[in-house]
Amino acid sequence: MEAVPAPETTVPAPESTPDTLTVDLGTETGPFHGGAAGTLYGLYGDGVPSRNLVEGMAVRTVSTKAQDGVQHPGADALEILPSFVAAGGRDVYVYVPDSYRGFPYVWPGADGAARLADLKERVRTQVAYAATLGTLRSHLVYVPFNEPEDNMFGTGEWSHDGVSWRTAPGPYFTAWRDVYRLIKDLDPGARVAGPNTCLLWPEVRDFLEFARDHDVLPDVVTWHELSSPAEIRTNVARYREMERALGIGPLPVNINEYAHSHHLSVPGRMIQWVSAVEDCKVDADMAYWNIAGNLNDSTVEARYGNGQWWLFNAYGRLTGDTVRVTAPHPDVPYTLQGVATLDRDKRQARVLFGGSGGAARIVVAHAGLLGATVRARLEEFPWTGQLGPSAQPLRLLDTELPVVDGTVTLPVDALDEMSAYQLTLRPGGPDTPLLPPSVLWRRTYRAEDATPTGSGHQLHGPEESPSGVGRFATSGGHHVGGLRTGSDLVLSFDVDVPSDGTYDLSVYANSHNEADLVREFGPTNVFLRVDGDRPRELLLPLGHQWAVWGRTDTRVGLTAGRHTLTLAARDPELGTTRGDAVVDRLDLALYPEADAVYDAEHAVLGAGARIDRGAVVLPPGGTVTFWVHAAAAGEASVTVGRLGHGEGKLTVNNEDAGDLRAGAVALFLPGGVNKLTVTGTSERLVVDRLRVGPSRGRLPTATFPAEEGVLTGTARVTGAHPYATGGKAVDGIGAGTANALTLTVTAVRAGRHALTIRYSNGEQAPATHYNPDPVCRHADLSVNGGAPRRVLFPTTFHFNNFAELSVPVTLSRGTNTLTFTADLLPDFDGVTRNPHGQRSAYAPVLDRVTVTPLL
Repeated sequence: MEAVPAPETTVPAPESTPDTLTVDLGTETGPFHGGAAGTLYGLYGDGVPSRNLVEGMAVRTVSTKAQDGVQHPGADALEILPSFVAAGGRDVYVYVPDSYRGFPYVWPGADGAARLADLKERVRTQVAYAATLGTLRSHLVYVPFNEPEDNMFGTGEWSHDGVSWRTAPGPYFTAWRDVYRLIKDLDPGARVAGPNTCLLWPEVRDFLEFARDHDVLPDVVTWHELSSPAEIRTNVARYREMERALGIGPLPVNINEYAHSHHLSVPGRMIQWVSAVEDCKVDADMAYWNIAGNLNDSTVEARYGNGQWWLFNAYGRLTGDTVRVTAPHPDVPYTLQGVATLDRDKRQARVLFGGSGGAARIVVAHAGLLGATVRARLEEFPWTGQLGPSAQPLRLLDTELPVVDGTVTLPVDALDEMSAYQLTLRPGGPDTPLLPPSVLWRRTYRAEDATPTGSGHQLHGPEESPSGVGRFATSGGHHVGGLRTGSDLVLSFDVDVPSDGTYDLSVYANSHNEADLVREFGPTNVFLRVDGDRPRELLLPLGHQWAVWGRTDTRVGLTAGRHTLTLAARDPELGTTRGDAVVDRLDLALYPEADAVYDAEHAVLGAGARIDRGAVVLPPGGTVTFWVHAAAAGEASVTVGRLGHGEGKLTVNNEDAGDLRAGAVALFLPGGVNKLTVTGTSERLVVDRLRVGPSRGRLPTATFPAEEGVLTGTARVTGAHPYATGGKAVDGIGAGTANALTLTVTAVRAGRHALTIRYSNGEQAPATHYNPDPVCRHADLSVNGGAPRRVLFPTTFHFNNFAELSVPVTLSRGTNTLTFTADLLPDFDGVTRNPHGQRSAYAPVLDRVTVTPLL
């Protein structure tokens, strides 16, 4: 989080022959661990991100601030704990020093003794709070000191005595002993982690020796790795040698900050870290460089995953034992790396790889364990920007491959260095038909290659680089500015498409929400034309810094051949740009008009479910869970493909969707990642695939503008947000229950419904260092006068930038009332309040509510 990142090693020169990644299924390296799926400040509160995103990413560990800490908004340890455990999480690491403001921590007290006494009081408070949570407290791990060499036992103004513990360790060692014993006295079952240094300093050996001799060894050993993936393997090995020399351990390890800012969100960068962490069988938490509550640049809004999320979803679904992977350039950044597993019970092998561009060969030795031929599926996890939602992975290849001399070889062309890939192998045979690629054609056009005309053009960069690790990931390292208020810039992209069709066009762009020309109005509008015709206005994404890329999607009809796509700051028919934007690239893609297909054999199996000839056999109570992407909230047509006449039930996002039926069923899916689980109820249920198609108009839907509700107190209709529906929305809800919106909605039948709330939230707390601190607002939602339910609404980066959030509720047939209130949330004690604007008293700006039956 706070350590200054070190420059990375030099990237090797490209070679003329393709690199080879070798996977040896005959050499197992231990049970799959899954430790790389950890997060620092990745959870803001229950619902941000959604439980689906947490569970689907298989997050094991969370490092976060002490309850009611004032280091950053949200992410309070005891508030995130229940929902995290409910989503399958294991441990929450409580950073006790993050109860302080600033970094270095502003540690109050006239001298070292007074400062340490203050810390001990905070420890007592945390342990006392945790005691109220019953058995949940067993998931807590206390971190009493963070980066002590740069903070409490360093040389700065706010240190214990102004002397680094690496030079004079006595005060730190004594403080560790005393605080460790305090925690254990207060809760003998508590776990304590340390030393939590910013590097694995040589002096950590002295710390361990002292801790051994005084019976205060940490329950988990922690440090940070912010250099390169190579250091993971090197330093874990070095630490294990310290243990052997001292006769301790082996102790659990959590490298509770890893990866640079420009690695996060990029699957091709992150697979290099993931492979190193998995090789070492330790836990590790991604570093917190940006905003809280998005799983370290893995998620978008409350429910969407980006490309990195889908990589971790695949990583979390690995089962069995890891096997030896030999990389062409071991431990060298920006080269081909990977991790692989073999599940003998499933007769399935999976390889996650990536990190370099161009051609490569994947060689799988001892593939005869799977048969004389294998079914091979190759999928891609593309980079979709830090704030760009991603659909499910792209299916590139589904084929049969021969096993020759015990080996399978798959040549792969045109790898994207920013993408990661998954190769899945299982026994071959004609049991299920091969599937075609899920994308027919695609190309990327970088903004720096576009032809500029008019004024204001600016070439920015380079962004990411081994010597600029604090910058952001950017295609090709450069991007273009100049689409702003007062400009007449036009960027012309020459494209060449292979066939007539309707193409998906994605504009990777960004406007910094605090920039002078953006702060007033919000999203920057620009104008798209195709061959000088068909003008349309696009709103480009907002972000918390420059070069934090989101995505604006649209569709364009193109005939085969050459075309020119233009982005302009002025259009003679539509108007002029308001704001200031930078553009990274355009993506064009042609997709088949087909349902999304999710194979059961690639899904998550539970309670005795097993794979048999390409399908999944469920005993009574057996489950198969699919993680399904929905581009937007609304009706979807869902078909559970069954073989035979078995019976089962379907749940959607843990809501009962009834017995399985033949053919397609209309279901409501919130926008983002959805969890669909089939549970067997007969002696034998065989599930082949899940198909998800477009709406058929089966679910009656109605929309109710917020301004038509009854307003009380300070709640008011405002026209200050032009991008609200009809230019009107409701603001001023909160700071007390008297300031409320009550909206009357209707339902055609009684039962479970989704409320899809269109809202905006631009609130941001004052920050003390590089992390911007947007605040989640909340609404206390009461249905028909019932007990209110608290709903968190993540930032939209501006009050004129709207998003949607779906909430399930039970409605009566006919008329129903929805009441929205809010008030300042108290601290854990129910009495004190945060003094730094890190908890909001207000609901978001509300635009409209759409009501849809869940099924």
